[in-house]
Amino acid sequence: MNPKGQIEDDIAKAIIQWEKDYMGRGPEDAKTDILRNMIIVSLRGVLSKAEQHLARDKAGMTLVKKLRQQLVEQGRSELDKVVAEITSAKVVSLHTDISTKTGERIFIFVMDRNLQKHI
Repeated sequence: MNPKGQIEDDIAKAIIQWEKDYMGRGPEDAKTDILRNMIIVSLRGVLSKAEQHLARDKAGMTLVKKLRQQLVEQGRSELDKVVAEITSAKVVSLHTDISTKTGERIFIFVMDRNLQKHI
């Protein structure tokens, strides 16, 4: 595997482990892509059965999204640390969203430098 592919794989594995440790369960699948100064992580199958059931109506969807957002904010320092250790770069910002319809979650880490140039 090339260095970029290895780093992407390492980040995907680390995010899966973070989800398992911090959220109590991991996604079914994870894919990471490095693009310039961004790391884009796409997770499939992140919702529990209870969250899927709750997300059947608008109020439940909102509740699931707010809860997941709050959990990420509380665990953010650990996420930043894991990504920084793998990339040797600093996380400048983190953006995330979750689809209550598809059970997918996206993380976008904005780094302090163009990783693509340094790999």
